[in-house]
Amino acid sequence: MPAQENPEPNLSREDVVKVAMLARLALSDAELSSLTEELSKIVGFVSRLSEINTDEVEPLAHPLDSQNVFREDNPVPSLKTADALRCAPRHDGEYFLVPAVLGESGSA
Repeated sequence: MPAQENPEPNLSREDVVKVAMLARLALSDAELSSLTEELSKIVGFVSRLSEINTDEVEPLAHPLDSQNVFREDNPVPSLKTADALRCAPRHDGEYFLVPAVLGESGSA
């Protein structure tokens, strides 16, 4: 399949404005024009991948032939609570005490 220099643009300027707004990016008019053109080319090239016949290609979960190697799960004694809390800056004798992240009530 011959390479296409300028694939059909698939993104409008409004699409790029919307994505920039969602990403909280402030773009000048020149940057918007440039990005619209560049992103349209990228989307065009990616869309060309759908033209490739993959009927004889087996799906991959990962590009490398790798396999997870897990160690045996052998239970061993853990630290006693007092030993685990010994160096904690704040604890109540049973649990670590940490600053509230979601507010005092613990709800969002």
